[in-house]
Amino acid sequence: MASRREQSRSAGSYPRALRVNQVVRQVVAEELERLSDADDRLRLVTVTAVDSSPDMRHAIVFLSSMSDDAEEALADRRVQLQRAIASQTRMKRTPQLEFRVDPAVVAGSRVEDVLAKLARDVSDDADDPDA
Repeated sequence: MASRREQSRSAGSYPRALRVNQVVRQVVAEELERLSDADDRLRLVTVTAVDSSPDMRHAIVFLSSMSDDAEEALADRRVQLQRAIASQTRMKRTPQLEFRVDPAVVAGSRVEDVLAKLARDVSDDADDPDA
């Protein structure tokens, strides 16, 4: 899952971008864990990956899920998260963060739903005496 993103446009040929992505993911995840104690909207937010642009000015933070409340809380805390990255890393520029739901998690959920539906259909057919 993460390997596809790591080989994306930004990080495919840039080993530094891979390292930056890992460090930013770790810092943001730790900060969100701390912030979730004070802000219930962030309680179930999980960072799955980070994809930074080649110039390191922007970074997309992928999350396992994101409710409207969590999206609002992340927008409110974006500057605070960027400040945490700046204080915990040695980077020329701190990337501007953008938050998105991880498409791999969404696709995985769809696959699980289809498999669950198929399992129900099979069990319904097995229970049907006319079958």
